[in-house]
Amino acid sequence: MDVTEYIGASKERFFADLKEWLAIPSISGDPAYHPDVLRSAEWLAGHLRDTGFPTVEVWETQGLPAVFAEWPAADPDAPAVVVYGHHDVQPVEPLDEWETDPFTPYEKGDRLIGRGTSDDKGQVFFHTLGIRAGLAASGATAPPVTIKLLVEGEEESGSVHFAELLRTHRDRLSCDAIVISDTTMWSQDVPSMCTGMRGLIEVEVALYGPESDLHSGSFGGAVPNPLHAMATLLASLHDADGRVTLPGFYDDVVPLTEEERELFARLPFDEAEWLRTAGNSQAPHGEKGYTTLERIWARPTAEINGMWGGHTGPGRKTIVPREAHAKISFRLVAGQDPHKTQDAFRTWVQQNTPPGVRAEVVIPGGGVRPCFSPIRSAGVQAAKRAMERAFGKEVLFTREGGSGPEADLADILGAPLVFLAVGLNSDRIHAPNEKVEMPLLLKGAEAVAYLWQELATALRSA
Repeated sequence: MDVTEYIGASKERFFADLKEWLAIPSISGDPAYHPDVLRSAEWLAGHLRDTGFPTVEVWETQGLPAVFAEWPAADPDAPAVVVYGHHDVQPVEPLDEWETDPFTPYEKGDRLIGRGTSDDKGQVFFHTLGIRAGLAASGATAPPVTIKLLVEGEEESGSVHFAELLRTHRDRLSCDAIVISDTTMWSQDVPSMCTGMRGLIEVEVALYGPESDLHSGSFGGAVPNPLHAMATLLASLHDADGRVTLPGFYDDVVPLTEEERELFARLPFDEAEWLRTAGNSQAPHGEKGYTTLERIWARPTAEINGMWGGHTGPGRKTIVPREAHAKISFRLVAGQDPHKTQDAFRTWVQQNTPPGVRAEVVIPGGGVRPCFSPIRSAGVQAAKRAMERAFGKEVLFTREGGSGPEADLADILGAPLVFLAVGLNSDRIHAPNEKVEMPLLLKGAEAVAYLWQELATALRSA
């Protein structure tokens, strides 16, 4: 029996089991559901034992549990691969926008609808089918690489304990590559692989002037106005070409290669349609010299998320306000360090605050680091071959504008990242009526069935 025959014969059981797991409301961000996150971990651990993993453990953290499973290769010198995903899910509000109960998954044509179908239980789950299919096709009792599955329970609430979990179990997680199945493809008809995700830092700025609000007739134009100062400060955060003006901001950015730019340009991107999905925005905007896809995937940004101060209620109140506030976020790309950007921003604010105004900068947390995988790396090329075999067509490359714990995985475990996933941007991830295309989950299983031998060969010769 070959891989596709095995998957075809097993798909009904595969989806029945997946629905059982999806029915567990493992919402990590709501303490009321924390017992369900534990129940989800225990359910997955049981399923992985049934799949054939010789070692399966639920790993406790200071927060919510992760699941670890290991299936050693027959050859003790074979490469080892960690597969990362997460079993926690987003909250489901607003409930009245769901077609049915979000934790009663149901089929609608080729779609499976329910919370976690795409992000990320469905994409974790296709690995179990893919491993079984690969073994059935080869007649082997162990995979050609040692597979270590690590399924986190706090990704949707910030992965706050994940780095410590990795450090605690670093020896057991030792590997030659890390496979990530928590991203998306370009479309159902255009298979693609992600090669990087942007990092993130968030900052808050407060500017203080007089000790109290002042009458603008008596004092306006004669004392500093914190809102004027804030408006000037934020306006100067970008230059006329849309570049961020923090000194050194671009110094460490890994530039796009010409090959990457050419591959991005081959994607069937309709900018007018994209603008409609962007809240009916009327025009593209951003750093000069880059396309829209390059800007949102591979270039760093600064966005003003909110600004307030003074009188914002009904009626007139002609004042010089005593204070002004703003929230700003930076998306970072390969090569940039969140702490370096935080320090640069703090210094920039102090240097650009006018006399008579006092500035305070609050930076909540250390930020999220970006991650990146060169498209010519051995692991990425191995996964590309596996996906092309499954889909029967060329696989292109993308990046993603969002952020996750992938940089911690790469840095702490000291191994390169390989993104292999079959979710779609249209899957309504984090929104009501989240769905996954069932045929794509089966394609994902087929791709990983081929992946292990491809990685075994590629990583030995890398």
